[in-house]
Amino acid sequence: MHKGSLSERDICTKFITPSLRHAGWCEVTQIREEVSFTKGRIIVRGRLVSRGKGKRADYILSVKPNIPIAIIEAKVNSLPVSAGMQQALDYAETLDIPFVFSSNGDGFIFHDRTGMTSPPESALSLDEFPSPDELWARYRTWKGLSDVAAQIALQDYHDDGSGKAPRYYQVNAVNAAVEAIAKGQDRLLLVMATGTGKTYTAFQIIWRLWKAGQKKRILFLADRNVLVDQTMVNDFRPFAGRMAKLSTQSKTIERADGTAAEVTLALDKKRRIDASYEIYLGLYQAITGPDESQKLYREFSPDFFDLIVIDECHRGSAAEDSAWREILDHFSSATQIGLTATPKETTYASNIDYFGAPVYSYSLKQGIRDGFLAPYKVIKVHIDRDVQGYRPVQGQVDRDGEEVEDRIYNTKDFDRTLVLDDRTKLVARKVTEFLKESGDRMAKTIVFCVDQEHALRMRQAVINENADLVAQNHRYVMRITGNDRDGLDQLGNFIDPEATYPVIVTTSRLLSTGVDAQTCRLIVLDREVGSMTEFKQIVGRGTRVHEDTQKLYFTVMDFRGSTSHFADPEFDGEPVQIYQPGPDDPITPPDDAPQSDDDGNPMPPQPGDDETVLTDPTGTTTGGGGSGNPIRKIYVDGVGAQIVAERVEYLDESGKLVTESLRDYTRKALQKQFASLESFLRRWNSEQRKDAVVKELEAEGLPLDMIAAELGTDLDPFDLICHIAFDAKPLTRQERAANVKKRGVFNKFGPQARAVLEALLEKYADEGVINLDDLGVLKIAPFSGMGSVLELIGAFGGKPGFEQAVRDLQSAIYEESA
Repeated sequence: MHKGSLSERDICTKFITPSLRHAGWCEVTQIREEVSFTKGRIIVRGRLVSRGKGKRADYILSVKPNIPIAIIEAKVNSLPVSAGMQQALDYAETLDIPFVFSSNGDGFIFHDRTGMTSPPESALSLDEFPSPDELWARYRTWKGLSDVAAQIALQDYHDDGSGKAPRYYQVNAVNAAVEAIAKGQDRLLLVMATGTGKTYTAFQIIWRLWKAGQKKRILFLADRNVLVDQTMVNDFRPFAGRMAKLSTQSKTIERADGTAAEVTLALDKKRRIDASYEIYLGLYQAITGPDESQKLYREFSPDFFDLIVIDECHRGSAAEDSAWREILDHFSSATQIGLTATPKETTYASNIDYFGAPVYSYSLKQGIRDGFLAPYKVIKVHIDRDVQGYRPVQGQVDRDGEEVEDRIYNTKDFDRTLVLDDRTKLVARKVTEFLKESGDRMAKTIVFCVDQEHALRMRQAVINENADLVAQNHRYVMRITGNDRDGLDQLGNFIDPEATYPVIVTTSRLLSTGVDAQTCRLIVLDREVGSMTEFKQIVGRGTRVHEDTQKLYFTVMDFRGSTSHFADPEFDGEPVQIYQPGPDDPITPPDDAPQSDDDGNPMPPQPGDDETVLTDPTGTTTGGGGSGNPIRKIYVDGVGAQIVAERVEYLDESGKLVTESLRDYTRKALQKQFASLESFLRRWNSEQRKDAVVKELEAEGLPLDMIAAELGTDLDPFDLICHIAFDAKPLTRQERAANVKKRGVFNKFGPQARAVLEALLEKYADEGVINLDDLGVLKIAPFSGMGSVLELIGAFGGKPGFEQAVRDLQSAIYEESA
């Protein structure tokens, strides 16, 4: 048979596998063929949902199961032997595999990613494929593993016999942590997006270190009872008999498989510790507190634990004066691993400062692109009282008959110090409209409120909007907050995919973190979320995929502008669609929104041959709170509230009041000012002071900051006008500044003048300053540290030279008209 006529699979079977066997690789434990390591991105086209093709490696070679060290990409013999190398390198980078091979059946091209081989690529015959011992020796040298460390790094993973295997990123995280600890690192941080299995990853790390005898007594810390209990009966179940909870409260917990288990306790009723266990799990609030009698952790000697794992460590362990830190400081000799989806970096607390840089990170964006996490849509809803503010009429009294303080109240006040009941009812009505229009009123929903009292009022408002379903089951809507025992008792049912009720829950902060709500399809934000850390955690409540119930994506409905965090560079998972309904528009997003692939290229409107349709709009489916003194709230009735979204009212040529979307209104008005893009460019370029154009538009009733706020963008006025009026692709200020630097505009100036121009460009990029020739700017930092105003102007040969240089800089900034 002619080799050139063989299929790729034949090449593998007849040439590559025999070569591996000849080199000493075990087909049962070391060779895996056709390994799918991503699931394929979930693609949402309205209500048509498909799954893209996952990534699949032809061969992954492991020194032991789940300890991969080599990858082979096979091609048909008609292609060159190196034809698969670029694809293999891409896979190897994802899988963190150092040794990469490409083959067409004639031989191999070998690429060493460790940097230890020169040249990095070489040709090998079929008989020259390296043995497992040879590659492991290279790997050890690369990683700097001693004999003892190598034995720890080779410790087996736990195998429960069910065929369950860790996902590739979990393997990367476990191996990175075990190797770091084997080499002596004692503070580690793992950053893994919500829904990616941090607890299972932690279990495998603990298991391997425990079985290797490296860590004999382990403490797992969390800050939610449900996290500890579910961890004990599910992921940590193999430790049964050697594991106990630091609690006096016995309870029976249902396992993931439906069976029940009683939680073993390490404390008796007098809070005396049974020190005979090896794995301890604890709620940090249960083992410490402000009183000395509450500091149970001090009953353990400082060297009792060899390893401490801190789940959701962003919530407290980073701050030096936190309760978590006093526990960690007490057991300072133990190796400590922090787990988080959102590393915390503030002036007052830093995970990185305490744990060091992450040994492994797996982001929300990567999880969505790999198909392990659910993508999401965003609906931004604007209420007139939030946008315009509320000022009480003279003599306005509240519910108690007291006069309301005369000032402007805005979104920061609503439901915190001032309650407009009509606003609450409006939010409840829009949430209900969405569920009705989506066709699924039983979709699990979380409504995040300002505080527990707001959550109570929101519960009542949602009940009144859904009286028919509440009549069928009173648990259709429930408040789940820290002070509501009846609600807390239903938390397990809300997160249980098999339990129908509750359907809609209102909360403040209790459900923002650590709750595995696999089937949550709608997240409603009716409170400001200032912290990026908390925002990522809230979004994470919906990111789990649950194919059994066809939960493949979710929706975020934002009433408070909190989704502005999506524009922050720190946010790493882009929405598939952002929708801002007008006052008369349906609340559900349109189905025909364009989609982009991982590289930003437009996707076809229908699934391709390499996609698997998961849900079809025709119905066909395939495939599987705070502390402190309470603030007195002012309740004002009868004020009213309505959705404005992108609405603006104006008088047309006939004097008739017309309501139109703000975007359309702005487009028409700008096109009246500038007949074409060319006419606008001429006007802009001819104006030495660019803000003259902006002020002129404001005088005509076109304040650009309003449309920028509605669009949720932070564009230069130039790009905003080009984009709105003439559909030109906008560039960010940072992109424009980068383009100026690439063109070498500053090269003709001396060092001091160049430094001034570069600082002006940075000021434009960071702050949006468009009048760069204003001499006043030279009096402030960073210019004030460069010299006096006269000295700086003198670097340009005087004021005319400075002004001309700035004009040239502005021309360079706007040289690309998008």
